[in-house]
Amino acid sequence: MESLLFKSNKKVANSIDKMKRFIYDDIHWDERLILLLGYRGVGKTTLMLQRLKEFGEKGIYFSMDDLYFETNRLVTVVEELYNLGYRAFFIDEVHRYSFWSKDLKQLYDDYEDIHLVATGSSILEVAKGQGDLSRRAIVHQLQGLTFREYLQFEKKLKLSPIDLETILERHHEISADLSEQISLKKDFNNYLKNGYFPFYKENKSVYFQKLSETINLVIDIDIAPFEELNYNTVRTMKKLLYVISQSVPFVPNITKLSERLEAPRNTILRLLDLLHQAKIIKLLHAENEKMSYLKKPEKIFLENTNFMYLFAEGKANIGSVRETFFFNQLGQNHRVTASKWGDFMVDEKYTFEVGGSNKNYKQIKGVPNSYLAIDIENGTGNKVPLWLFGMLK
Repeated sequence: MESLLFKSNKKVANSIDKMKRFIYDDIHWDERLILLLGYRGVGKTTLMLQRLKEFGEKGIYFSMDDLYFETNRLVTVVEELYNLGYRAFFIDEVHRYSFWSKDLKQLYDDYEDIHLVATGSSILEVAKGQGDLSRRAIVHQLQGLTFREYLQFEKKLKLSPIDLETILERHHEISADLSEQISLKKDFNNYLKNGYFPFYKENKSVYFQKLSETINLVIDIDIAPFEELNYNTVRTMKKLLYVISQSVPFVPNITKLSERLEAPRNTILRLLDLLHQAKIIKLLHAENEKMSYLKKPEKIFLENTNFMYLFAEGKANIGSVRETFFFNQLGQNHRVTASKWGDFMVDEKYTFEVGGSNKNYKQIKGVPNSYLAIDIENGTGNKVPLWLFGMLK
């Protein structure tokens, strides 16, 4: 027990004061059970430590990958700490602990005056836990930085979020105003290449190396044990990811993939779904299609543009980068599906064609509520600057 207290105090003492993610103020920290889910590196641990600092001496941090929990149950540890006066428990890497769901449920039910904040992998599905946490836990999904948030991290610019309808109606005014505050071409290109994860600020020279290491950790440590995948299946997943990365957006032929990777069709579809849940890839499905991993996606994208530059060794196709950026930024809070006419349908209402400055209306001519999201500084009519979609909430 003393070792946990020592490690917690050390973790808090060594944590550097960092800028808070936008989501920090959206979290209702007074709730009794909060789950922060997301990809490695998006800042979940930092978020908890920032809250712990505000909570004070009655809070403690520990990680469930600590060897201490190999022989000690979480419920027992919390009971002992509760008797010592602790009332807030910040629990990292909860998916690494076999009894995570059952123990969190029991603690929630047994102690009405404690606060539990736990982080976990994106693949952790609360509804599938042993205990019924879906009625108890407030779940927040953490994404990487939007372009707006990147500008705050990088340039200390505090820009208010803009909703989609406002962007579409007033983009020419908004873009003219915002473009005066930033070095648009430089800032936007830097974000696309190496600005999606907050740890880009730590050491930009090894950013891609960290990205590569993180992807392997997600597959080997987050996905494989949690989904009980064997060694051969993990190898197949990595091969599948490599194949996709060499041609994104990737139009999948599941039969050919199955033959190439020597794996059953349903295995390929399941692995695609796991990579999607783990925030390594993004699956684009057809309009009005019910979500199921057995449904073949229309296209497969890497989850963010930084991954594109990683796999392409810095020479990513700019057309694919633009589409990936649009899908990533809109996909965080809007429903994005494949369109019959353009590249994307958003909220089953708006059709978008994404491209460079020379892109015209030919493909979406006559389509209601259709727009061009193009790589320009300022827009006119239905030509909306692509970068402006990074200002969404």
